[in-house]
Amino acid sequence: MNGRTIQDSTPAREQSADAVGPTEWTHRDDVGVGPWEGPWPTDDRYDPELLEHGDRRNVVDAYRYWRREAIVADMDARRHPFHVAIENFQHDHNIGTVVRTANAFAAKAVHIVGKKRWNRRGAMVTDRYQHLHHHAEVSGLVEFATEHGLAVVAVDNTPGAQPIETVRLPRECVLLFGQEGPGLSEDAQRAASFVVSIAQFGTTRSINAGVAAGIVMHAWVRQHADLSASW
Repeated sequence: MNGRTIQDSTPAREQSADAVGPTEWTHRDDVGVGPWEGPWPTDDRYDPELLEHGDRRNVVDAYRYWRREAIVADMDARRHPFHVAIENFQHDHNIGTVVRTANAFAAKAVHIVGKKRWNRRGAMVTDRYQHLHHHAEVSGLVEFATEHGLAVVAVDNTPGAQPIETVRLPRECVLLFGQEGPGLSEDAQRAASFVVSIAQFGTTRSINAGVAAGIVMHAWVRQHADLSASW
């Protein structure tokens, strides 16, 4: 089956800080910008409410006062052709961090494999600007990847894995991460075109899944992204 897009019908302004962590809707006076000064812009990308009351959201300055839908549409024209997937069979608490990092690197989409529910606290509301898909099993992610011509690149420090420091990543791919602790499931390892690992030099057996995701996404950026287009 194809991955289902995850939708949250609760209006952003109605969500509590406890539900999603520090948010763009806390209206802190020391964050963002205040009400628009001077004549209002006529561009329909701008949100009248934000123009009137100020924009305290966690967005870059280029998107200040823009409607959320306008930001997503603009991002859709700029997203990179890599996807990120993370297994969530044990309610992995790193998913919010992965989503936030995927947003920072303009990933095409983030895929949650396993349990649909995840802790959004670490995402810092970036999930409102990032396309999210859910797959109950790894097979659903594989079907999505096949349909869209994406190579599945698994990340784990297992025997035979290729060093991320030297391997050439496919431009159009899914970067697949396992859970904190158990790592990739057997199904995920079998589904991968190949596996990459991150060089480690200390005593720990593995590094945090959220950190690993950031390292590998940045490796993709160094190889394929147009750095002149960054903020």
